[in-house]
Amino acid sequence: MHLITYCSLLSATLLLNTFTMAQKPESVDLWPAGKVPHSVANDAVQEKGETGADGILRISQVKVPTLMAFLPAKEKATGASVMICPGGGYSILAYGHEGEEVARWLNGLGVAAFVLKYRLPDDRIQTNKEQVPLADAMQGMKVIRQNAAKWGVDPNKIGIMGFSAGGHLASTLSTHYHRGEGASEEAKPNFAILLYPVITFGTKAHSGSREKLVGKNASQEQIDYYSNELQVSDKTPPTFLVHSEDDKGVPVENSVNYYLALKNANVPAEMHLYPKGGHGYALRTKGKGSVETWPEACKAWLQSMGYVK
Repeated sequence: MHLITYCSLLSATLLLNTFTMAQKPESVDLWPAGKVPHSVANDAVQEKGETGADGILRISQVKVPTLMAFLPAKEKATGASVMICPGGGYSILAYGHEGEEVARWLNGLGVAAFVLKYRLPDDRIQTNKEQVPLADAMQGMKVIRQNAAKWGVDPNKIGIMGFSAGGHLASTLSTHYHRGEGASEEAKPNFAILLYPVITFGTKAHSGSREKLVGKNASQEQIDYYSNELQVSDKTPPTFLVHSEDDKGVPVENSVNYYLALKNANVPAEMHLYPKGGHGYALRTKGKGSVETWPEACKAWLQSMGYVK
């Protein structure tokens, strides 16, 4: 009896361990070793990851961009997936609460999530720094599509989600996937989710994000090129927007003007504006008022689009 009990416990433990291992996030390099575009060797610059008193992991000085794959339980998976771009003003990546925490929330909806650890513009380790984040985002979308069967995702149901400056990157991919180096239909998101996104590099710009990407002396051509409300077309993917009216970091007009551009281009779009919430909350909305409801609104939108059951 004791032997049977022991064997049963052992079998249960092995099954649990197997399940746990199957659900463990997988890190995948975006580029083949030694072939990271626009990369400059500089051993004096090394990646940094620090967790603050708020429990948020922040990463800077990224040299090797990756995707971290978070897969839902197979019995719950819908086939939809989302590549997540954390924010941080193109200076750091708020990888914890705008990456990993959101990935696990999406998994709970049956959606596979891929957190993009993209390179941040840095002349010390890059050439053509303004092209680097978009190159990584394009490659990330391609890697997900190329490995769709392996990860159990539908290559026609891959979205992008971005927060703050990560929202700028997500909206840039949505409007520039067919432009420049690495341009390809394979890099196009099927849908986009943007939270308090940096959209414009014009009068309502988040100056820190703009200066990090294109510098303080950017030409008008550069400013217009990365003002994504000016780059929307009828090929831009359907988009869900969230913003707080009291956002002091990224003015709400960033989302409003992008929504209007989508509407004028006949692109399906849904926008939720909240009177309070500030900036940078992601899923940490407790006590911030009605903005607490944005995850439910997003879930309903995903259901209406056929990505969530």
